[in-house]
Amino acid sequence: MARKLAILALIAAPLATLSSVPAATQGKPKAEAQQKAPWRDVTPRAGLAGFHATGGNATYGVENGELVGRAEPGKTNSWLVSDAQYGDFILEFDAKTDPALNSGVMIRGQSRPDYRNGVVFGYQAEIDPSSRRWSAGLYDEQRRQWLYTLGRNEAARQTFRSGDWNHYRVEAIGTRLRTWINGVPAADVVDDMDALGFIAFQVHAIPDAEAARHPEARFRNVRMITDGAARFALPATRIDQQGWLPNRLSAGEQREGWTLLWDGKTTKGWRSAKGPAFPKKGWSLADGLLTVEGAGGAESTNGGDIVTTRDYRNFELSVDFRLTPGANSGIKYFVDSTLLKGEGSAIGLEYQLLDDARHPDAKMGRDGNRTIGSLYDLITARNLSDPDSPGKRVNPPGEWNRAVLVVRGRHVEHWLNGFKVVEYERGSPAFRALVAQSKYAKWPKFGEAQQGPILLQDHGNRVDFRSIKLREL
Repeated sequence: MARKLAILALIAAPLATLSSVPAATQGKPKAEAQQKAPWRDVTPRAGLAGFHATGGNATYGVENGELVGRAEPGKTNSWLVSDAQYGDFILEFDAKTDPALNSGVMIRGQSRPDYRNGVVFGYQAEIDPSSRRWSAGLYDEQRRQWLYTLGRNEAARQTFRSGDWNHYRVEAIGTRLRTWINGVPAADVVDDMDALGFIAFQVHAIPDAEAARHPEARFRNVRMITDGAARFALPATRIDQQGWLPNRLSAGEQREGWTLLWDGKTTKGWRSAKGPAFPKKGWSLADGLLTVEGAGGAESTNGGDIVTTRDYRNFELSVDFRLTPGANSGIKYFVDSTLLKGEGSAIGLEYQLLDDARHPDAKMGRDGNRTIGSLYDLITARNLSDPDSPGKRVNPPGEWNRAVLVVRGRHVEHWLNGFKVVEYERGSPAFRALVAQSKYAKWPKFGEAQQGPILLQDHGNRVDFRSIKLREL
């Protein structure tokens, strides 16, 4: 058996080598392909010419050809920023950080006086030595937070070596950003926010007691391709692509089976939850937004809820939403419009949308099971993706958040901004026990329908929706 495994490993080795070579050079020796790639070394040198430090108090220097950033007491992240600006490029580097020190490398970074007093912001390839291990995930620093977590990429999580050197690759080509960690695909994002910017090396702020021992982030072998970078991009990977183009599907999303539930312009595919036509008032469509208008906080008394014109059974749903201060709304699924004929919202399982800080519903129900991301009145949303940070990651009213629902048979997951916050089995004894204690107890087998439409709720507060997309599983 051992010999057979060894033979299989020898057979598989050339295939693994080919997978890391650009498509244009597959079939040629890897060394030849690398030799022809126009890499140039951009590792900071002694004196840090071409770079400048900004932000916090961390110190930067060069030792034995390695860039070393040392934490200092202070509450602001520190950056060593390139003077040069880059558009399309491929970047590779090795990084090693103290297990207590979060870090990252900014790509197409931004800083301008009119945005938060010149703070460094933008795309960042994360270096995450915590138990979460989301290294090479893509974070939007000081703006939208996570664009691509590793909450659903276990292979990339497991390859990271805390406290040791790790190899990173970043491809920024057009609107597509891809990352690898130790050769394993980590993130794949399509976004059009920034096309040009600097690179920067981060030393994250940490508690002063930890900073007093000056933990380090080290970088070496930093190199870039800036001339014809697209020709040297790696082949397609099998990880999911996350699109951030408003009301548009990226090519990768289309290949993965995503469709737009709302086309960004018309009412096609939607109707009133209690009638065949789209509501004549209470909802507006303008500037790429589907908006439920404010009506004093009353439930379904203005335009009323809207639902999809067809039912869904097994699916993944992604919805970008923007709350106004104090707003309440929801995304319902497996809706049964026959359960409530009179006034009020149609009945179904609900992904709660709420301004927890201002709306009184956050303190009602049981143990916070009416807060944002929760399975309304049944299961409280908690950060299930990050054991070291139980708090939910929520952007405040006026900023966009992303809700994701995954339904495979009886299994359901709620995700909020890339973090899993709810997980349960429909119809299980535990689920039925929760229903028995809830406002839904009077409806037999609540939430156990095999299929149903998807609903956006009118709860009398303004909420904007966009990029409503779904793939059937």
